[in-house]
Amino acid sequence: MSTGTHPESGLTKSIWSDADSDAMGWHYCTIHGLCVQPGASDDSLPRLLLDIDYIVRWVHPVAPQTHFSFWIAPSTLVFDDVWDVEGDLDFKQMALSLDIDHLRRSTPQDSHGDPQWHIEGHFFNLTFRATGFHQYLRQAPQHAQRLDLSHSERGGISFVETAFA
Repeated sequence: MSTGTHPESGLTKSIWSDADSDAMGWHYCTIHGLCVQPGASDDSLPRLLLDIDYIVRWVHPVAPQTHFSFWIAPSTLVFDDVWDVEGDLDFKQMALSLDIDHLRRSTPQDSHGDPQWHIEGHFFNLTFRATGFHQYLRQAPQHAQRLDLSHSERGGISFVETAFA
């Protein structure tokens, strides 16, 4: 399987996994959709899929510009074998979008062995156990002046698990 690179944005591959999580960052990535999908068999755990705008790179402004610009790619973030889910969402305080502040993995503290994941956002929190994740960048990164892409720029909502070549 060939995965895409995009030298202009600094992207070196278009499929990432939990093994890459230390090199990744989700600060200010917008969540456009969330899906809980049944596992592959009757005895397997569900999957959690997020449709996000992944910020590949923040671009420092060059004078006379004063604001950052961004390389952004519509992406599907998939957590496998999800269980022990807890979360809260404050609809009264929430802005028009769900923006991630941090996505963290903590070391297992119990006999189950699966790490706990914590997605902390602006006005929401989600914690769960999962065996790991894969993230598929569905399109080559686009240079944008905003932190997210429009519906038409990103091709709508999608949970496709295919990366651009």
